[in-house]
Amino acid sequence: MKVLFVAALAEEVVALADHVPVLELGVGKVQAATTLAARLSRDPVDLVINVGTAGGLTGQPVGEVVEVAQVHQHDFDHRGVSAFVGRSLPGGPIELPGPPGATGRLATGDRIVMDAGERARLAVQADVVDMEGYAVAATSLAFEREVWLVKAVSDSADTGTVGSWADALALCSERLAAWAGGRGVLDATR
Repeated sequence: MKVLFVAALAEEVVALADHVPVLELGVGKVQAATTLAARLSRDPVDLVINVGTAGGLTGQPVGEVVEVAQVHQHDFDHRGVSAFVGRSLPGGPIELPGPPGATGRLATGDRIVMDAGERARLAVQADVVDMEGYAVAATSLAFEREVWLVKAVSDSADTGTVGSWADALALCSERLAAWAGGRGVLDATR
């Protein structure tokens, strides 16, 4: 099985990149989707593993690794748009088959969450929030590739997000590298 590791920013995965190549996607859903699609169109990988940081929505400690089982777009009204058109459209929640034992719920949107009200709203349906996971999942599945989303909690998705995120990068990177080693996926990139 050939594995492709992807992350929004190289800064999120410095420790992992010491062991395996990691494709830097860029920030946001469109950038992540287009960069990944370009790579998947020419690279026969079997499994895409999206690693990176995420805001914790349920009080998780910084550095906690969350394996994602379900991802949705928190900034796209899938139900409303589908109802308006009169049929179910792509863009709804995605259930992921792995990694085995994953239970995390991820909300993806094109903005940094730094508001207590928005954080509380998102926490009803998600454990963590990021800006690329949904795009990685949807793009990988469109190319018929297996996909895993794995996030390390970097901040609490509130008013202190920016400073917390920068301070947490090294710890999150180390935890993601340890996760990959523990899951035995480091040697599958070749």
